[in-house]
Amino acid sequence: MEIQNMALKLDRAAQNRIAVKQFSIDQKISLDEAYKIQEKLIARREERNQPITGIKMGFTSFAKMEQMGVHDMIWGRLTRDMEILKGETVSLNEYIHPRAEPEICFRVAKTIDKEISIDDAKSHHIDAVCGAIEIIDSRYENFKFSLEDVIADNCSSAGYALGSWHHIDKDIKDLDIKLYFDEEVVASGSSNDILGNPWLSVVHASRLCSHYGFIITEGSILLAGAATNAIFLKSGTKVRAEIQGFDDIGFQVV
Repeated sequence: MEIQNMALKLDRAAQNRIAVKQFSIDQKISLDEAYKIQEKLIARREERNQPITGIKMGFTSFAKMEQMGVHDMIWGRLTRDMEILKGETVSLNEYIHPRAEPEICFRVAKTIDKEISIDDAKSHHIDAVCGAIEIIDSRYENFKFSLEDVIADNCSSAGYALGSWHHIDKDIKDLDIKLYFDEEVVASGSSNDILGNPWLSVVHASRLCSHYGFIITEGSILLAGAATNAIFLKSGTKVRAEIQGFDDIGFQVV
């Protein structure tokens, strides 16, 4: 199946909320081909007036990398229709099998078009940080996929909710992070679970994106990666992320 057709199949799966069989069962896809499929997939969204708003990082947990048998992070694109604004509800009818995970998010103040260091990020490229919840939703049957499959599927990107922005001087090391469904803690972790330091996610994002010729533009957001396991959403549930030192982020699922 050629790259354009794979992108079309994934796009229709997301639009129709019907999962498809993972591509790697029937054919081998390289990493470069997987990112090319992702690019074509997002181009279809852009044609529907859904511009790119940022990127998200995946496999930023060393335990998750080991579990998946990989040695590097992955990245996907975020689009405007994915943003969940304050007060908005989330309908399960918009997804296939969605999960939520709490994250740290960065705001890009100056375009990133090459690999940068943490010092570069803090002094030039990032101007704010906030807490976030990402919704991931694989377009593959049974939420099963290979590394190349998930990259092609835009790293399961589906939605994101942001908290209030804080200056980059805010300490984001070793923060307690909890995900609540109603008043029950369903997942917990630390900001250090993101590569040992969430700022490293910015560094690796700059490296990976520049390698694939993608420019992270001024005003974009950068989701640093999950700090806990991703938990399946349930109808009628209030989802809330509690990140030490930040305001809570949440939404109602219907």
